[in-house]
Amino acid sequence: MSMDQPYPPLPTGPFEPLPLTVITGFLGAGKTTLLNRLLRDPAMKDSMVLVNEVGEIGIDHLLFEVLDDNVVLLSSGCLCCSMRGDLVTSLENLVYTLKAGTLTPVRRVVVETTGLADPASVLHVVMTQPFLLEHYRLDGVVTVVDAVNGAATLDAHEEAVKQAAVADRLVLTKTDLADDASALRERLHRLNPAAKILDAAAGEAGVAALTGLGLYDPAKKIPDVARWLADEAVTVAEGEADHGHDHAHGHDHGDAHAHRHDSRVRMFSIATETPIPAGTLELFLELLRSAHGPKLLRMKGIVQLAEEPDEPVVLHLVQHVLHPPARLAAWPSEDRRSRLVFVTHDLDPSVVRRLLAAFLGTPMIDTPDKAAITEDPLSLGR
Repeated sequence: MSMDQPYPPLPTGPFEPLPLTVITGFLGAGKTTLLNRLLRDPAMKDSMVLVNEVGEIGIDHLLFEVLDDNVVLLSSGCLCCSMRGDLVTSLENLVYTLKAGTLTPVRRVVVETTGLADPASVLHVVMTQPFLLEHYRLDGVVTVVDAVNGAATLDAHEEAVKQAAVADRLVLTKTDLADDASALRERLHRLNPAAKILDAAAGEAGVAALTGLGLYDPAKKIPDVARWLADEAVTVAEGEADHGHDHAHGHDHGDAHAHRHDSRVRMFSIATETPIPAGTLELFLELLRSAHGPKLLRMKGIVQLAEEPDEPVVLHLVQHVLHPPARLAAWPSEDRRSRLVFVTHDLDPSVVRRLLAAFLGTPMIDTPDKAAITEDPLSLGR
């Protein structure tokens, strides 16, 4: 079905948005091995896997029993669809066939990206198409890193650094073959302090650890904002960096050249106790996206609006694309501050902080420890 043709009327009735997990990682990191292991778990029964590989059909598919041009059946019984067409079309067609009752139930969708891909391209698909926004919810980004070659890959390929920086979970593979993965672990933590680092060889990267990473879980009445936002972990990491422990940003004991890609990626948090007017927030986000869109790898946030302070707004932005803001019925905890967590590329955190401070009318102070912080109430963390 082509994109310019309207869909036939779909059967009416409730359709719970399908959780969608993106698995990414550089070439040879072990994405397919991890995916096969996950699919053997009964908890992944009735999962649809979309595999985005270079070429008409990737080499990874040799691991699967191909039944026809599009569908393959793994021994676990999970359905897998090779993305030979457009991702939007594949996801739309899946919903259509599910509603039409011509496909067995699917309870989760996993997209495995090519090793050369920026996962932002997949996130854009889900965040920009109204039909997909209605029928899918992003459950998380999982980035696979090879413990044997991971450091060299990060040194040589900026795409790998971006993949690690935007992840909700980082999975180390081949640790049983690596002499020592501690330096790589430390480096990944500096790149992305918000993401837990799991060891696949030690059995840490199971279904429970790699799913349920999104903001919304239908099994819970209150969204787990703290886990999803992970701003406290980012704030702690920023504090460590201020005390001279951040070796990834320009003073890496002789290894700065090898880590040159790391220094271009920054994760930081901003918090304020002052409610933000809706119009101010809209203008800030619009200017931020128009001026620095390509440099905003990802942003998560929860904001207290001045007009309705008891119903916070949840924000999720990838580059220039802003997911439709979600309104919560109440604050999920006693912490009612507005908190924003950014992952940027070639964008100094002080630029973002100064921009927001200007919109809020907050004075700025330059200090030796930080390029720019606010006097009150805008700050790093608490």
